Amino acid sequence: MARQSGHDNAARQRFAPPSADRAPWGGVTVPNDAEAGLIQRLVARDEQAFNALVRAYERRVFALLLRMIGNGAEAEDLAQEVFVQVFKAIGTFRGDSKLSTWIYRIAINLSKNRSKYLRVRHAGETDPLDALQEHVPMGEAGKQATMAYVARPDDMVAGKQMERIVQQGILELEPSFRECLVLRDVEDLSYEEIASITGLPEGTVKSRIHRARGQLREIVERALGEKLR
Repeated sequence: MARQSGHDNAARQRFAPPSADRAPWGGVTVPNDAEAGLIQRLVARDEQAFNALVRAYERRVFALLLRMIGNGAEAEDLAQEVFVQVFKAIGTFRGDSKLSTWIYRIAINLSKNRSKYLRVRHAGETDPLDALQEHVPMGEAGKQATMAYVARPDDMVAGKQMERIVQQGILELEPSFRECLVLRDVEDLSYEEIASITGLPEGTVKSRIHRARGQLREIVERALGEKLR
């Protein structure tokens, strides 16, 4: 038990939220041909392998949790817990999905539980949106997918102002819709990957994304005070 506790503490100490000067996420993914070897080392409790895992996935895990919860301190704490759970449960990973998909599944499940806890405590305050942008600005895929859906044709409200409105709108979505929208339009995952992460049929995933986009459109229109064309 003490050994396991030591691993947990080490996992928490290794994690740090991504800073603005770190390399973009796209440059640090674990190649498919290296994943099997990494998993074997993780199962063997190789701490260097765990360090590599955290370096590879910490940015996207933190970004996902921040989008889901909207609070930087809570997202940081929860990201630590994600990697603790990954380290504890890696022996149960059967390889029926990509490692990143499995990690996302753990993150989503933990974020659901934390969100319920925060709602009960009425402590779901969000970070200022400037801080959200500083921590994890939307990637180009997320901007193009989400912003294009709500873009103003006259282009009078653009760039960061529109991004702020969209980010706030995402936080206002019903959680089950939010997770599907974030995974698709911000994280740019496939419907199949989202279905694996959420445990939902692909048809349900597509339906929730469609409804989430509609809800987001309504939120943005209210914020702008006019209908989008």
